[in-house]
Amino acid sequence: METVETIILRNLIHNEGYTRRVLPFLSEEYFKDRNERAIYGLIRDHVHRYNKAPNKDALGVALDNRGGLSEQAYKECKSIASSIADSSSSDDTDWLLHETEKFCKDKAVYNAIIRSIEIIDGKSKNETKNAIPNILSDALSVSFDQQIGHDYITDADDRFDFYHRVEHKIPFDLDMFNKITNGGVPKKTLNVILAGTGVGKSLFMCHHAANCYAANLNVLYITCEMAEERIAERIDANLMDVTMDELRHLSKVAYDKKLSKATGSVKSRLIVKEYPTATANVNHFRHLLEELKLKKNFTPDIVFIDYLNICSSARFKIGGNTNSYMYIKSIAEELRGLAVEWDVPIFTATQTNRTGFASNDFGLEDTSESFGLPATADLMFGLIATEELDEQSQIMVKQLKNRYNDVATNKKFVIGINRGKMMLYDVSNADKTFVGSGQNADDMVDSAGVGFNGENFDEKFHSNKNKFNSLRFEDV
Repeated sequence: METVETIILRNLIHNEGYTRRVLPFLSEEYFKDRNERAIYGLIRDHVHRYNKAPNKDALGVALDNRGGLSEQAYKECKSIASSIADSSSSDDTDWLLHETEKFCKDKAVYNAIIRSIEIIDGKSKNETKNAIPNILSDALSVSFDQQIGHDYITDADDRFDFYHRVEHKIPFDLDMFNKITNGGVPKKTLNVILAGTGVGKSLFMCHHAANCYAANLNVLYITCEMAEERIAERIDANLMDVTMDELRHLSKVAYDKKLSKATGSVKSRLIVKEYPTATANVNHFRHLLEELKLKKNFTPDIVFIDYLNICSSARFKIGGNTNSYMYIKSIAEELRGLAVEWDVPIFTATQTNRTGFASNDFGLEDTSESFGLPATADLMFGLIATEELDEQSQIMVKQLKNRYNDVATNKKFVIGINRGKMMLYDVSNADKTFVGSGQNADDMVDSAGVGFNGENFDEKFHSNKNKFNSLRFEDV
């Protein structure tokens, strides 16, 4: 009776459609018998060189020219080659593909376990125990991808369904941000905040992280700038509705009471991880995600990275032939790739350059270090602070790039900001934009911002927060 390995080798020669579909997923290490492994290598090399499977003569010549075989091994390989060349392909291609995929999965997992045991026993010279999660993950992900492109006519029905499919999004607790993003940010996206030093990049991310956590989403906050405790302190102030100064003077009993009140109904988790500045890259973040999944059964729904410019690239080293444009662009591309790989939206931030820092109306051209970053981002918006806006406890938001909606609509708007409590909130008429785009002129202080109409901040904030927590994320 033929083994699965023999059936695979036979069909690699006689079934061209099968060969083209499975060859990218097969590996020499899946064949336990060294002679079958040698025959597979000859078939693979012939297909790669001549773009077709070898016939009996070609396989015989390739075997004759192959060195490193003993006389006994050569005879056995000759017998295998002759046997598979003289037979025919299987008729049931679907069954054949299914069995081949199962064979590849089983062998990949088996080999990964053996390799992991060797690492644990100290028999591997180049790998440590930290490599084991990646080895097992790669083995478990082995699959035959049958998708080979979108046929414009044949797949028209699928395309129509896609147009009307409700996309899973993570909403904001701020009306205008939901408006400009059509209900929130989708998965597999990179969203970037552009602002000068001290304007509110980290504040925005801490606020959004706190509200996502309060809405029962798993949140991962990676900081390359501030200590883990400083980020957690800002989130505490936001969730407990106290200022940073008040937080530091709370007794332990009062702190525990406020924390319990703020998080008592929350079933999700929020994890803050600190890396030294300019040392961590996407490989460190990927390893962290894998460790959290394995050790803590934690998979984030959203990731914050504070912030992009002080991360490092996994592909390039700064200096030499690598300029800042390529370096920052590569970091952005790597982070967006991580978002796609882990099926999450990523929020990060970047600095304005010197011109943008001094400007009350900067644009994409004022992005620090690399214009390649805006080219990679899905959503990019600027935060602008002026003395007039600070007096009104507000901050201006300017859309710079938006793949979710028309960037020209609601291009500028303001939101309320409470720096003491690390909070953002909707202000009166915040569902409108500035003069020239529909902003109600009666509410404007001047061309810089919208006047706050005297509403009680705490009532406004809690109204927004209750509205945010009532959203059903799967329906957004």
